[in-house]
Amino acid sequence: MRHVVVQSVDADTRPLTEPVLLILMSLADKPRHGYALMRDIETLSNGRVLLSTGTLYGALRRLLECLWIERFQQEDTSREKQAYRLTPTGRRQLRLELDRMRQLTRAAAARLRTREALR
Repeated sequence: MRHVVVQSVDADTRPLTEPVLLILMSLADKPRHGYALMRDIETLSNGRVLLSTGTLYGALRRLLECLWIERFQQEDTSREKQAYRLTPTGRRQLRLELDRMRQLTRAAAARLRTREALR
């Protein structure tokens, strides 16, 4: 019989979905409103990810609930655009996810080097 150790996984340690990761990345340098987020995410992903408004605003709602982002009042309120910015908690989550991805990338690269050395 094999023993499997199951580590508890809470919302702070689960891998982020790609839309959430891209939203946090987009907000890392400055606050943005919904349409600006959609455009920036398209740029960040080299055109690969085109978020629908439903996906974007559903993710924003969850990020607001988790306190990873907050509403931000911008000077330009001509169209009553709602802007969002990262909170310290959101910035911490982005850093944790980037650390997790770096560790996985290092492990994958090491495996590839080992495999290629055996050829």
